[in-house]
Amino acid sequence: MAGPSSLRGRVSEQEWGARVELAALYRLVALHGWDDAIFTHVSMRVPGPEHHFLINPYGVYFDEMTASALVKVDLDGRIVMDTPYKINPAGFTIHSAIHAARPDAMCVMHLHTDCGVGVSAQAEGLLPISQNHLIIIPRLAYHGYEGVALNHDERERLVADLGDRSVMMLRNHGTLAVGGSAAEAWTAMYFLERACAQQVAALSGGRDHILTAPPEAQEVVLGQTARGMAAVAQLGWPGLLRKLDRKLPGYDA
Repeated sequence: MAGPSSLRGRVSEQEWGARVELAALYRLVALHGWDDAIFTHVSMRVPGPEHHFLINPYGVYFDEMTASALVKVDLDGRIVMDTPYKINPAGFTIHSAIHAARPDAMCVMHLHTDCGVGVSAQAEGLLPISQNHLIIIPRLAYHGYEGVALNHDERERLVADLGDRSVMMLRNHGTLAVGGSAAEAWTAMYFLERACAQQVAALSGGRDHILTAPPEAQEVVLGQTARGMAAVAQLGWPGLLRKLDRKLPGYDA
């Protein structure tokens, strides 16, 4: 990709760090086969007093994303730094709503994977059928489908449905995860997407003979994972960056 010149040294160290982590997230999504051509979005709050955030340039594929290509916008969708790119207004609607309402949501991920969309369309939602499910279900919210996310009125309802949860099923649409860092958002999404894939596999034989985890076991897992995903996220993140350096280097350009 012939992208813009490097912004390294032209933005603060804090912003550059956020750009590198966000570009890494885009490439990790592609590496795991979770991308949807040029669609869906991952965003990151820019550290500092201004309420600015970074989002993908519309038209750039996730496996070619770089730190310098990311677009910086404000909460009204205005691009606040020179760039040759535009953004997808549907992505702005979802991400701006969450960033505005949740100061703890430094990073927001939204995907359209086959399994995520498939489970989002199942009336029962996520079932307690695997360990990944039991980790995610207490953190999971649901939001009903209202069409392509171009209506800014939807933002209020989306934020209300999310509440203080860290993951959400967007009904008939896909998955969403938030975190205080790129590592936390990735880890939450990883558990959610794995649970969705496992549920699609389990239901391939029909619903009648699905074995759900006993209620007492569900309570045990809830207590075991009550402290959240921050520690696990920080353990796993450096290895993910090493994998990118081996398989999809260049995100930090």
